[in-house]
Amino acid sequence: MRTRPLSDVAPDVAVLGEVLVEVSTDRPAGHGVPAVLGVSGDALNAAAAAARAGADTALAAVLPDDELGRAVADRVAELGVSTSLLRFRPGQQGMYLVHCDPGGERAFAYARRGSVGSTLGPGDLDEAALRGAGAVVASGIACAVSDSARRAVRSAAGWARRFVFDPNHRPRLASPGQAAAVLEEMARGAHLVTPSFPGEAQALLGADTPEEAARRTLAAGAAHAAVTCGERGAYLAGPDGEGWIGAVPAPRVVDQTGAGDVFAGTAAARIALGDGLEEAARLAVAAASLSVGGRGGTGLLPALEQTRAHARTAGGADRNDREDAR
Repeated sequence: MRTRPLSDVAPDVAVLGEVLVEVSTDRPAGHGVPAVLGVSGDALNAAAAAARAGADTALAAVLPDDELGRAVADRVAELGVSTSLLRFRPGQQGMYLVHCDPGGERAFAYARRGSVGSTLGPGDLDEAALRGAGAVVASGIACAVSDSARRAVRSAAGWARRFVFDPNHRPRLASPGQAAAVLEEMARGAHLVTPSFPGEAQALLGADTPEEAARRTLAAGAAHAAVTCGERGAYLAGPDGEGWIGAVPAPRVVDQTGAGDVFAGTAAARIALGDGLEEAARLAVAAASLSVGGRGGTGLLPALEQTRAHARTAGGADRNDREDAR
């Protein structure tokens, strides 16, 4: 990761959204159950992944103006992410409890309604930094936590040179219909949209295959689509054609929290730094595969050389399986 200061230059990647305190357990929640306190949330996960992928990265978010907010900001900085776009004001820090079983499957409980993070609005954004960034990343979660946050995402998308949108649908925050409408809005003019299959592809795009999901994403106005398919890898589509990026088997599965965020952040970083979509997605698949070996959204974030080495273990057959979609 490069270390030039962000005080007087735009970042390679800017990410906006809500930061959450994470309470992680390996047993169902209950009195006396040991837990690990962390800092996570989709925006921070994506920003930290972008930083690990080599991009100068800044996080635009609102934190409480108290000891907890400063501790969260310290963790943001520890992850190699600039705090220059953070804003502080009185309010309640959002949090969630996550329980992971031995296979890495998760159960969540959230306490975020009315959080200070959800008050993010257009006035909290540094327009010059976002206009100058190589890529701006946001998700459907930010659009769902409040009307002001959705307006902030809309403003950022309009300013961005390259806007990367992860639908990141959470049924507790938005219905499928609401999330589908947000996806349709944010896809217009987006450089890259990353719906998951089968969940978001079916619920938000009405698509029964990754190929159909990618094509519907392009039809909505996105320049490129990367449909993430878990153990199958990712299906890409864009002006140069479409095809699969093969999966890279995870060496160890502890917790799948944040794998999609790692994909989006890594892909955005590599695109901002000049990689083509196929190479960016190849590294994003590998980084997401490694990330499930750690507990919590930022428990394991591989360095770029680790990601490249892991990507090489996949071989080239699947990622070279391209077809002309024009």
